[in-house]
Amino acid sequence: MTTRRQILLGAAALGLMPAARAAQAMIDYTPGLVQARLAAGETVFVDFSATWCSTCRTQGRANEALRAANPAYDAAMTFVKVDWDTYGTGELSRSLNIPRRSTLVVLRGDRELGRVVAQTREADIRALMDLGLGLG
Repeated sequence: MTTRRQILLGAAALGLMPAARAAQAMIDYTPGLVQARLAAGETVFVDFSATWCSTCRTQGRANEALRAANPAYDAAMTFVKVDWDTYGTGELSRSLNIPRRSTLVVLRGDRELGRVVAQTREADIRALMDLGLGLG
């Protein structure tokens, strides 16, 4: 380890430098989870994705980066990942008319605030997250 790295790590450990805040893990979807969170008054960001989908992976990286950069997203929303292979034809997907994997949706109460379908631009995903904050 270099001396510079040792100094930076020591400073971070002492609280002299802000440490990067990691985004909270997304909650894996189970039937009824989204409805229960909405009924509890939460805003829910739903990520319909598949492990084999390259678009989904790109969206996931943007999602994580945005959440790490702005803790307000995690404070304002519950993030739920829906496995497309398991629940793509399930009740939640049908009720929201989800056309495909790589669909991101923000919900509050009984309303859909917005969605992004197959878009990977960080600016598009940020705009969707900002809807959850009430900024859009």
